[in-house]
Amino acid sequence: MPLNSRVRDIFKPEFKFGMGGVSLGNEFNKISDRQAEAALEAAWSVGVRYYDVAPWYGLGLAERRFGHFLHNQKRSDYLLSTKVGKLLKASKDNGHEKMYPLSDSPNDLVIDYTADGVRRSIEDSLQRLGVDSIDIAFVHDLSPDFAFFPTPWEEQYEIARKGAFLELTKMREEGIIKGWGVGVNTPMAILKVIEDADPDVCLCARQYSLIDHEATVEKLFPKVGEKGVGLVMGSSLNAGFIGGSPRYNYGVDNYEIPPQVIEKRRKLREVAEQFGVDLRTAAIQFSAAPDVAVALVVGAGSDRQIREDWNSLQTKIPNSFWQALKDRGLVHRDAAVPSV
Repeated sequence: MPLNSRVRDIFKPEFKFGMGGVSLGNEFNKISDRQAEAALEAAWSVGVRYYDVAPWYGLGLAERRFGHFLHNQKRSDYLLSTKVGKLLKASKDNGHEKMYPLSDSPNDLVIDYTADGVRRSIEDSLQRLGVDSIDIAFVHDLSPDFAFFPTPWEEQYEIARKGAFLELTKMREEGIIKGWGVGVNTPMAILKVIEDADPDVCLCARQYSLIDHEATVEKLFPKVGEKGVGLVMGSSLNAGFIGGSPRYNYGVDNYEIPPQVIEKRRKLREVAEQFGVDLRTAAIQFSAAPDVAVALVVGAGSDRQIREDWNSLQTKIPNSFWQALKDRGLVHRDAAVPSV
């Protein structure tokens, strides 16, 4: 089934490559406002016109930084997505050090997937961003891997099914947003939401990378294809791991990297060296290749990094490299790969 018409209308060709807000929320490193502004200016200058943020990133920090730059741009020139389900409440005795220790945020987190919570979340985001509209709302982290739920994730999903999902569909019909979906790190919520509701596009983070993609190819892609739902691909480098960072994905234990993951990176590097290919570049292109992928979002904490990511998408990689990865069982036989 082809992508639904709403998704095609939203994701014009100029929005295929986007910049995400995790890094500018000081998830991994302490970045100054000046450095953040330089990264956003560089993104705009190379042609990035899709930006994805969330209240969660830095507990408000990323939205404020993106908004500081974007509110000076013509609103119709760029696509903007943010997340719902996590409200922020200012408190002198806040818990940011537990959740986002480098953010210096004054806020506490309140999980709220209700209809009223969704309305408030979008209004709060608009105020932090300083803009008048959001294009896409992703219900954030509605997945078993999220560490800060007040009750089991299944209970939180039921709240969202009866609240957030219905309200976001209503807001889409009212023209407040153009589309909605879930933004998660595991496929479970995506598979459930396409059966339980009417989403347009979902953010598929860390589930489709050179390191980890088999389950997504076999289980997720066929289902979203049947429903005509698009996917925004995120974390193509597994939070920088493929590019050489000392962490794998997200969370407080992301420095504990499984041995088999380290071994697969070694094997991927070996093939890349044989073909003279930059592995980081290959990973970015791989995540953008599937037909169901309407956009690729990358995180960047500096002007240099976003330029490198942009340039990676323009680089030509020989078809023989991808075939070698498949021949060695490093890439699923049915996975889409770029071609020149």
